[in-house]
This record gives sequence, structure tokens and C-alpha cells, in this order.
Amino acid sequence: MTQYLKDALRKAASFCAYQERTQQEVRDRLNEWDIYGDDAEEVIAELITQNYLNEERFAKLFAGGKFRVKHWGKRKIRQHLQQRGIAGYNLEQAMKEIAPDDYRETLTVLLAKKRLSLRDDNPLVVKQKLVRYALSKGYESELIWQVLGAEE
Repeated sequence: MTQYLKDALRKAASFCAYQERTQQEVRDRLNEWDIYGDDAEEVIAELITQNYLNEERFAKLFAGGKFRVKHWGKRKIRQHLQQRGIAGYNLEQAMKEIAPDDYRETLTVLLAKKRLSLRDDNPLVVKQKLVRYALSKGYESELIWQVLGAEE
């Protein structure tokens, strides 16, 4: 490994140590540093070997964090992970980070809070707004209707 690549590896390692990254994010950063092709793949392989880069770990932390902090639904989390190049096994492992009971409870609380902020006398309009809100957060329509139906 040339000195140039060793320097790139050191910079990339600190980039990954700061926060979890995907291979694509590292590859993009290496491109910004004018490191392409086999050289970039060599750096990425070394980062994986040294455990600076682990897409399964990234996916699990991303999914858990977005669910707990931003209260995103599985559809939105899955979409964002796919946009970051996470697929297959890693994507499925990330989805397992969200417990079904917690998921339903979070949606219930989210809808209850949203209902308090709505100022409309028509229950159909309120329900429509709640459904739209939950869909925008990435929750599945079947679950939204189940939760709303249980409240009546």
C-alpha cells in the first residue's frame, strides 16, 4: 500500500470513527479525495477488516435511532436504508431492531399527540389527517387503520 493510500486510509478511518457509515458514503468521500477504482476498494476492504466499516451495524443503529428518536415507520426507514445502498440481509437485520409491540405503541402515542393538535369538528376530516400524517412518517396503512379502529 502506497503512502498516498495509507494517508487516505487514515482519513477514511477517522471519517468512519466519527459516526457509522455505509460503503457508499465512504466511496463517495474517497472520490472527493480523488481516489477511485481499485485503490478505493482496497481502502474500503481495509476499513472492513479493521472493523471501521460494518454495514450491518450501520443499518441496525440507523433503524433503531430513526425509530426511537424520530418515530419513523418501517416503510420510511427501509426506503432511506435502500437509498444508502443497504439491502438484503443487512436490511432485514435492521428491521428486526424494531420490536412489534413498541412499533404499535409508538404509532398509538404519535396519533394521540397529533389528534390533540388538530382543530376540526368533523371526525372524518380528523381521521383523514391522522392517516395522512402516519403515512408520511412511514407507517403501514393496515396498522394505521387497526390503531385508529381500536380507539373508537
